Amino acid sequence: MKLKHTALIGALVAGLLVTGHAAAQEQFIGLPSYRVGPFGANGASLYGGWIDYMAMINARDGGINGVKLTWEECETEYNNARGVECYERLKTKGATGNTVFQPLSTGITYSVLEKVAQDKIPMVTIGYGRTDAADGRVFPWVFPMISTYWTQASAIINYLGTREGGIDKLKGKKIGLLYHDSAYGKESHAILDKLAAKHGFTVEKIAVANPGNEQQAQWLQIRQMKPDYVILWGWGVMNPTALRTAAKTGYSRDKIVGVWWSGSEEDTIPAGDAAKGYTAAGFNVAGTNYPVVQEIQKHVYAKNAGNMADKARIGSVLYNRGVVHGIITVEAIRKAQEKYGKGKPVTGEQARWGFENLDIDNARLTELGAAGFMPDLKITCADHEGAGKVKFQQWDGTQWKVVTDWIQGDQSVVRPMIEESAAAYAKEKGITPRDCSKES
Repeated sequence: MKLKHTALIGALVAGLLVTGHAAAQEQFIGLPSYRVGPFGANGASLYGGWIDYMAMINARDGGINGVKLTWEECETEYNNARGVECYERLKTKGATGNTVFQPLSTGITYSVLEKVAQDKIPMVTIGYGRTDAADGRVFPWVFPMISTYWTQASAIINYLGTREGGIDKLKGKKIGLLYHDSAYGKESHAILDKLAAKHGFTVEKIAVANPGNEQQAQWLQIRQMKPDYVILWGWGVMNPTALRTAAKTGYSRDKIVGVWWSGSEEDTIPAGDAAKGYTAAGFNVAGTNYPVVQEIQKHVYAKNAGNMADKARIGSVLYNRGVVHGIITVEAIRKAQEKYGKGKPVTGEQARWGFENLDIDNARLTELGAAGFMPDLKITCADHEGAGKVKFQQWDGTQWKVVTDWIQGDQSVVRPMIEESAAAYAKEKGITPRDCSKES
């Protein structure tokens, strides 16, 4: 019922219930979402924020240069096979086909990696997905924007270095990696091994089977191992389970640092007191005191047209991350219209150009009401990652509080790894990397 409710609201706000010329002036965005299962609560917040932002653009601005945004959700349940089904179901809808595919799943990302290139549909993976796709010369259709997993891992190590009084103080330390046993969780291994070799610490990797609601054995192993820190690389129900089990086994939450998919209210509130003092990474902040969120409340919720049934979650970490998805998607379409014609829906190929030429600087963030809400972002032909910046936030028992400025990953390590891995992929697939000096 919730899915039907969501689709109906989307249709009403976006004006889906029209035909003919009006439909030709719409920009269709297929949303491979998940709102049920062990990851459903996370998906509901993120897709709620994203849909609300697009609804606000329609209600306040009349769309993008007069082109209304339309959308349709397709439930993946965070399942790779269902994600592929949704990709196929959505790709030809709308006047110009699906504008962009954003599956919010590293597993689904890998599953459709070659399909998006064949179908000329850009795939945007904000804060997830295949890291070496940041090399746009080899992966022209994939955009792991803002920060990749490898940049995040490096930023976490830099953050732990500051806590120790210097990165050199990590030498001899023992770091545990508690990871979701999936493509998502394993994406962290190569970079942490590389950083461990560089800085002289050791990494002990401990897998947690999907969905992660049983971790007694893993935390007993951690207690015996006695690591100086544990990096929590989880998602959904795995995260509060980790925090509660750590508390039961006596491991200090002060020594646990979560990734950005382990740092939301959906993770800490269910964990109760076990989460107080816990720190996690993030590429956006929480709160409703940002003009962009207030515009959504004014133009969407004041008209009883919002997507969130639980309005208390507006301004949460994942809700605001969904708004970030909306901002990037809308700005890319706007950019593409500047080149291919304002007031007309763009094709997937044209949208790809828009994503590749995004330049959301601090002045533009201020215009969007999102200064401080997310990092500035510039994408190029060669660099599909952009910002590479991470903040850290701490849960005080009731809310997240930012405790650092933006922290960069070590690009002297990360970027060569990206290019080496991308080059190996290109060789395996017979891909000739683009010459970016010839792109316009």
